[in-house]
Amino acid sequence: MAQVFFISGIDTDIGKTIATGWYAKKLMQQGAKVITQKMIQTGCQGIAEDLLTHRKIQGIALTDEDKQGITCPYVFDYPCSPHLAAKLAQRTIEREKIEKCTALLSEKYDYVLLEGAGGLCVPYHAEETTLDYIRQQQYPVILVTSGKLGSINHTLLSLQACQSQGIRIHAVIYNLYPPADVLISQETQHFLRQYLAKHHPESAFEVLDFIAF
Repeated sequence: MAQVFFISGIDTDIGKTIATGWYAKKLMQQGAKVITQKMIQTGCQGIAEDLLTHRKIQGIALTDEDKQGITCPYVFDYPCSPHLAAKLAQRTIEREKIEKCTALLSEKYDYVLLEGAGGLCVPYHAEETTLDYIRQQQYPVILVTSGKLGSINHTLLSLQACQSQGIRIHAVIYNLYPPADVLISQETQHFLRQYLAKHHPESAFEVLDFIAF
């Protein structure tokens, strides 16, 4: 069975889709069979646009699982929180359907990188958030952050939220693109490295400093 990592970000538009594709390619270069999955995609139709980005970075074509909807069981056209997108589409997001898709992928691949929508506390239906889902599945988290102003606050809140739920932090990916204020970015990276080493010493700190695809 595959190792499943849940990829989340400290906020929306933090670069977790790029980071997911980048991390998948990194594992592939080490000889592993890797697939990415999108828990829920909003703001598009057909095949989830984040999966298209993943495959482009990985340098591979769409998989059969992509075409069958296994890698993203829920796609909604309105660009908003999953719970609202589903409500507008008069559909219900079922936890069991997402679980089943991940289980199918786990039978074929060494790693499944499951990317969420938005940050950890984004609701995917009226009663549960993404954080609830991760806790239920007990997936290790890869948290994507950056050097923009406010990232220290959002990163620490996200790490503490995981810690309070007994969720392991596998890694923090520090995304340098788009470039932020150099002084703030350097200090943020330094602070977060120290914080992670002290409070999550088993977790890796990865720097995403360049991506070309």
